[in-house]
Amino acid sequence: MISLKEAMKLSSSDILELRKDLKNKIKETAELGAYVEQLTGGEIGDEYTGVPIAVKDNIQVKGWNITSGSKILQGYVAPYNATVIEKMLSANLAPFGRTNMDEFAMGSTTESSFYGKTLNPLDHTRVPGGSSGGSAAAVAAGIAVAALGSDTGGSIRQPAAFCGCVGFKPSYGRVSRYGLAAYSSSLDQIGPITRSVEDAALLYDVIAGHDEHDSTSANIKFESTAPKLNGERKLTIAFIKNYIDGASEEVKKALYDVRSKLESMGHKVIERDLANSKYAIAAYYIIATAEASANLSRYDGVRYGRRAEVSNLKEMYAKTRGEGFGAEVQRRMLLGTFVLSSGYYDAYYIKAQKARHFIKRSYEEVFADADIIMMPVAPNVAYKFGELADPLQAYLSDIYTIGVNLAGLPGITVPAAKNKDGLNISAQFIGRAFDEQSVLDVAYGLENLLKGN
Repeated sequence: MISLKEAMKLSSSDILELRKDLKNKIKETAELGAYVEQLTGGEIGDEYTGVPIAVKDNIQVKGWNITSGSKILQGYVAPYNATVIEKMLSANLAPFGRTNMDEFAMGSTTESSFYGKTLNPLDHTRVPGGSSGGSAAAVAAGIAVAALGSDTGGSIRQPAAFCGCVGFKPSYGRVSRYGLAAYSSSLDQIGPITRSVEDAALLYDVIAGHDEHDSTSANIKFESTAPKLNGERKLTIAFIKNYIDGASEEVKKALYDVRSKLESMGHKVIERDLANSKYAIAAYYIIATAEASANLSRYDGVRYGRRAEVSNLKEMYAKTRGEGFGAEVQRRMLLGTFVLSSGYYDAYYIKAQKARHFIKRSYEEVFADADIIMMPVAPNVAYKFGELADPLQAYLSDIYTIGVNLAGLPGITVPAAKNKDGLNISAQFIGRAFDEQSVLDVAYGLENLLKGN
């Protein structure tokens, strides 16, 4: 499978061949190939024209069925484009096919999707991760050159790691959320899943920047990162020892090997501990479910989406949601409604917000001594379907990714090793808010070393 950078250099005839190849690979969605032809008018203009990018099923594309992997949104057709889609179209990139996801981005495996689970291209018996599992699997399988995902607590980075791709979550506010179906508004962030760090930087440069349609969009100067990628930069990297030592033996060994490689490249590696893990899980699931409860209240059978056949208004609300939402979404909505209810708001939600500030401060303390933080993406490699049937165990598996969202920081995952079964192990690099360049640079340098460039 070619990279996004390589695709940009193709001739007109090569682009047409690429389209033809993609159509053959996605026979069941051949109409999307026709959409790309219509979108570009068959005219090849500049370096981006016609390069197909897969889109997660919670990002609005005008005229497409966008359902967030849920039964309740069956039949909904997006009436407008998300800002990231408008930016891609302005660059003559071609949105090409929507990818499967956990329902309303609530999950880590894609198993909660109304359409059924997505398979991991590295091993079909194992989860591809989630909630952007479809995007990661499409890129890893060579179906897509690159894909857009969304990351609320690791939903770009974890599936990218499980499928052996690069997953990049920008700082909160760097990429517009306008047109992204909301799960947790203060945590959600759109970002790219690609086959290389350079491709991640290229796609990120297209979609990033201030957007007046998004009140949470950061109104600060944006500079393109791809032209300035520098794998030779020497940085101070904080090796989060208590997180890495808490992972499985094979993950731990791989990351200690990465540490040695980083030191051989001239980086200064220092050891630090983060004591926020026991607070991060609790704070994240209180804040995320509370915001989800509020955001999903709009799906009531009145305005759009599925409506149950009932005889009165009260039944319509209850039955529409009961039939339309899956078990995981109902579970999180109930939890969110509980923590926001009278008598529990101060005891849970307010305390969770205070813990969030503590977590952000703990990262800032590490950044006082380091440019970059390094830690695992997940405690283990991709696990088998059904292996984490207990929802609480599944929530705990997000321990190394959710703190980054709570603090609003940029993070990237880079494939670093394979275990004995051929499953991928990735390293995660985290930077200061809005310092995406340093995150991309250290990842780019490591990637080049591992590839022998």
